Amino acid sequence: MIPINKPSTDEAEIQAVMEVMRKGPVTNALGMGPKVLEFEKLFAEFAGVKHAVAVNTGTAALQAAVMAAGVKRDEEVIVPSFTFVATAEAVVLAGAKPVFADIDPKTYTLSPEAVEKTITKKTRAMLPVDLYGFSADMKPLREIADKYGLALISDDAQAHGATYAGKPAGKYADSACWSLYASKNIMTGEGGVVTTDSDELDDKLRMIRNHGEKIKYASEMLGSNLRMPELEAAIGIVQLKKLPGFVAKRRENAEQLTKILSESKKLILPYETPERKHSWYLYTARQVDATEAKRNKLLDDLKAKGIGAEAYYVHPINTMPYYRSNFGAKLLPETEKAAEQVFSLPVHPGVTKDEAALIGETVLGLL
Repeated sequence: MIPINKPSTDEAEIQAVMEVMRKGPVTNALGMGPKVLEFEKLFAEFAGVKHAVAVNTGTAALQAAVMAAGVKRDEEVIVPSFTFVATAEAVVLAGAKPVFADIDPKTYTLSPEAVEKTITKKTRAMLPVDLYGFSADMKPLREIADKYGLALISDDAQAHGATYAGKPAGKYADSACWSLYASKNIMTGEGGVVTTDSDELDDKLRMIRNHGEKIKYASEMLGSNLRMPELEAAIGIVQLKKLPGFVAKRRENAEQLTKILSESKKLILPYETPERKHSWYLYTARQVDATEAKRNKLLDDLKAKGIGAEAYYVHPINTMPYYRSNFGAKLLPETEKAAEQVFSLPVHPGVTKDEAALIGETVLGLL
């Protein structure tokens, strides 16, 4: 089976972990051990910003960013429904209300037009997602945020290596949130990072990740234990140095798939422009006019042939029982249509050129 994603590691990551185990420390009471600080410095350089704050999960990064933005209880944060649940979950954990807006059907990212129609007097922030590794349309979202005085937090969990207007993904946001889960373009097993150019947000984020403390046992604001251990940071340092190569291989595989699959008129292939470059976390195509059952049959057939294709995200968040019952049902036609038709194919660095060809030809044959 060719898996949809898998970590790319070698002896370098093992040696980095062993060094921490031999020399210590394995963690730091304020979340600022030597490996974490080195990783944060490297990640800030990669993201093109002044600050990077390492935390223990991508969800923790989102929650900390919402809290640092000053979102208060019962205020609203506009989010897409076509994404992993953590985007909305972080808003709820911070005490606020997620308000769902529809997506652009070409990019699967939050529609600026839908966002502006969703703003109310209670709206405090918006939280677009760079889905599948493709940046949301950040310039108009930035303009809307500035027009209405909203915080702009970007969910870049899947966007390591993506660019927008020649800058790293997340650069136009007040803060950007990254995941380092094992499937991502780079990983630390679990882990996350918040990046920002704001000194004020950096200060708040560092307190939030460590029980609201600047010094031990002196809490200044509400926080939690969101610290990244030194072991994870050691892996992250190695992975971050390999990221350009990882993204280049993903792009090579994606371009090969596009060349093959463009022969079919039954598919809409991933969207990319010179201004918005993909990280190719997932290669997501769409069956034209397909039903959910037809799409699922294609997935089953691909898996039967040893190709680990998947469909993300077949259950939009606004349809999930907790969110539907607590925040109300809402019609999101583009979201619902995409959820029935999209499917993702493996393009991670472990996919060889021959395997990429096999994946493409198998999809064509099944169609």
